[in-house]
Amino acid sequence: MATWHNKADLGQISETVLLPGDPLRAKYIADKYLKDAVLFNDYRLMYGYSGYYKDKWISVMATGMGIPSMGIYSYELINEYHCKNLIRIGTCGSMQKEVNVGDIVLALACCTDSNYAYQFELPGQIAASCSYKLLKTVSESADMMNLNYHVGNVFSSDVLYRKDKVWQSWQSVNTLASEMESYGLYTNALKGKVNALAILTVTCDLAKIQPELSQNEIEKNLDDMIRLALESAIRL
Repeated sequence: MATWHNKADLGQISETVLLPGDPLRAKYIADKYLKDAVLFNDYRLMYGYSGYYKDKWISVMATGMGIPSMGIYSYELINEYHCKNLIRIGTCGSMQKEVNVGDIVLALACCTDSNYAYQFELPGQIAASCSYKLLKTVSESADMMNLNYHVGNVFSSDVLYRKDKVWQSWQSVNTLASEMESYGLYTNALKGKVNALAILTVTCDLAKIQPELSQNEIEKNLDDMIRLALESAIRL
C-alpha cells in the first residue's frame, strides 16, 4: 500500500513513531538504538526504520525540513498507516534567557506565521497543542533521567533566514523557542485524533548571548533527546 512518499506496506510501521527531520539522524537512531532494525522506506531518501528498543517495537522516520514537508509525512503516517503516537525530535533556537543552549523544550503548543491550517476551513484560529498523554509521559521520563527541560509554547516559522527580529515579538509573549515543523505535526494530529509531541534540543540562542556549543556537545545533547523519546515510547 505504498503512498507517493512512503513505500512501506501496512503493518511495517509501529503505532509509535519518532520523527527527526534529518534522514541521516533516522539512520543513526536505527543503527545505534534499535535491535533488528528494518528499512521500510527510502523514497526521496526519507529513511524510515522499524525495530526494537528494550523489546518495544518502535519506528523512526525522517520528515525533512519545514511545515509542508512535516505535513506530508505526518498526514500519511496518521491516515494511511494508522500511527497513533508521533514524537518529533528536532532542534530549536532559544528565545528566553532561562532556556539555555543544551536544554530540552517540550512544545506545549505552537504559534506560527504559516497558513497551513487554512485547509481545515475553520471559522477562527486553531490552538495547535500537543497531546497531554505524551507530554505527561515524556516529562516524567525526563525527570527520571535528570534532564534539564522546559514546557511551553514554541514558534513554528516558515522562514529561517530573515533580516528582521520578528522573534522578539514572540519572545514578548513568553514563547520559549523557534523551530520549523511542529505546527504541521500538531494540526494534523488534532485533525486525525492521535497523539503528538515535539521534543526539541536547544542548539542556539537567538539573542546570541549564550556561547555556542561544540559539535561534540551538540551531538551529546541530541543523544539525550533521542534517549528521552525512546524511554518515553516504551511506556506508551
